[in-house]
Amino acid sequence: MNIQNSSQRTVRPTHPGEMLREDFMPDYGLTVKSLAEALGVSRQTVNELILERRGVSPEMALRLSRLFGNAPEFWLNAQCSVDLWDSSRRLKSEVERIRPLKTA
Repeated sequence: MNIQNSSQRTVRPTHPGEMLREDFMPDYGLTVKSLAEALGVSRQTVNELILERRGVSPEMALRLSRLFGNAPEFWLNAQCSVDLWDSSRRLKSEVERIRPLKTA
């Protein structure tokens, strides 16, 4: 079964680091240091994440979900959306050369 996605996003999805920086950290009164301590990771790791230089790994998703009481899939889905957006832009011409298969 083939379902076509006819609409194209025009804006990059929100990076999970931005969500942490803009929504979660202020709401919980967290600093980079206090978030790193709560997660059991280095300040550098948290800093790279909130500056969007690092993505959310499955391990980090588990840590964040435990800390904030949400699902790890929330964090992984957000990261996946960003990764797909970036990859689609970077590989656009290569992907467009691929001919879709037709069913017999």
